[in-house]
Amino acid sequence: MRVWIDLTNSPHVLVLRPVIEDLRARGHEVDVTARDFAQTLGLCDRLGIEHTAIGRHRGERLPDKARGLASRTTALLRWARRVGGHPDGSRPFDVALGHGSNDVTVAAALLGIPSATAFDYEWATVQHQINCRLAAAVVVPDVIPAERLAPYGATGKIRAYEGLKEEYYLADLEPDTSVLDELGLDATAPLAVVRTPPEVSLYHRFHNDRFAVVLDRLRSQGQVVVLPRTDAQRVELREAGGFVIPERPIDGPSLVALADLVVSAGGTMNREAVALGTPVFTTFDGRPGAVDDALIADGRLQRLEDPETVDLVKRAAGDDGESGRIRRDPAVLTDLLLGAAGG
Repeated sequence: MRVWIDLTNSPHVLVLRPVIEDLRARGHEVDVTARDFAQTLGLCDRLGIEHTAIGRHRGERLPDKARGLASRTTALLRWARRVGGHPDGSRPFDVALGHGSNDVTVAAALLGIPSATAFDYEWATVQHQINCRLAAAVVVPDVIPAERLAPYGATGKIRAYEGLKEEYYLADLEPDTSVLDELGLDATAPLAVVRTPPEVSLYHRFHNDRFAVVLDRLRSQGQVVVLPRTDAQRVELREAGGFVIPERPIDGPSLVALADLVVSAGGTMNREAVALGTPVFTTFDGRPGAVDDALIADGRLQRLEDPETVDLVKRAAGDDGESGRIRRDPAVLTDLLLGAAGG
């Protein structure tokens, strides 16, 4: 079977890395395309994922997203027709897979290729209206109620998995302490890892004062590695001083596993911390999804209400998070995604 996988954002490289490896171990031929956005290309290089870079992120406004979808889908169509070539001449690939990639789902539909889409946050409505309607399989965590996905056209297509996607793609992770040396960190001192919100400004124009306050509080208590989303944030953090800001893609999961505390405005790093047994606060201000609701209810994820209550302290010796880890077989995700092709 010939499989096409498209990667459009940094987390998707980590999510689909073991799926790519599993597909190839099964004897399937896998072609990977990747969008120039965030650290997607850098992570592909770091993890040794051969890929073809196609397109870039066009912006967050809806018109920009529409232009980006049109231009990159067109580029993917040209690429697929050029490099594909099913033996019987019917289509370039047997199946196309993506994690929230509108581009590959639209391109696959235009080429007559069955596709599977995966996600774990159900309120990205525009994205899901496209992907769930066009894809043959919709792969999601089983805690997301099916009725929330029905308006997107997912009924009859849902293939649900237990637990967190992070418990699958991090199953083989053994934390590599070399990431501490790479960043010049002291393994004996308290360490916090922080992922910024998507807003451009953290201090001067940032609407959520909680995040600025918690950054300053953590800085006064220990080492703080901040992973900015934009160049503007990177500049602002450098000017503020006192933070460690990676200049290139790093072994993020190992860093999270070795940290004493994680604070993130996004979703993936929060759930990585949960999967790796690291204490974690979420500052996400959007509509909560079923996955995070379940984690908060179980006490595995904490919502940051008052920054003054956040304390950065070294975890007790021997508390490496292993007792809280659940390791799941990534082959389960492979099978669910291949369901789009009836495989």
